[in-house]
Amino acid sequence: MLTAGELAGLVVAIFWVILVCFMVVVLVRLARLLTETRKSVAELSDRIAPLLDDMSQTVSEANRRLVAAEEITDNMRDVSGNMVKITGVASTLFAGPVLKISAFRDGFRLALARRAARRVPARRVARGGPRTGPRTGDRISERHAAERAVERRAIGRGRG
Repeated sequence: MLTAGELAGLVVAIFWVILVCFMVVVLVRLARLLTETRKSVAELSDRIAPLLDDMSQTVSEANRRLVAAEEITDNMRDVSGNMVKITGVASTLFAGPVLKISAFRDGFRLALARRAARRVPARRVARGGPRTGPRTGDRISERHAAERAVERRAIGRGRG
C-alpha cells in the first residue's frame, strides 16, 4: 500500500495533469482565435485601402464644391451690396417727388374744400324757432363752421 506522502504526491500529480490538459485546451483555442484575428485584420486592411481612396476623392470633391459655393456667396454679397445702393438712389430720386406731389394734391384738395365751403349759402333760422347753431345772420360763424366740417371730413378720411 501507499503511504500518506505517496498518496498526496499522486493526488498532486493527477491535479497537475488535469491542469496541464486544461491549459493545453485553452492555449489551442487561443491560437485559433489569434489565427482568425490575423485573417480578419488582413481582410479588413484589404478592404480599407479602397475605402480610404474613395473617401479621399470624396473629400477633395467636397472641397472643390465648397470653393465654388464660396465664390457664389461672394458674388451674392456683391450683388446685394449693389442692390442696396440702387434702392438708395431710387428712393432718393422717386420718394421725394412722390411725397411732394402727394402733399401738393392733399393741400390742393383741402383748398378746394375750403373754397367750396365759403360758397355755401348761410342758413337762416326763423324767429322764434329753436336756436341750435350760431346766431341768425352771422355769416362768418356759419362759414367757419362749414369750413371746419369739411376739414373734419377730410381728416376723417386721412387727408389732412
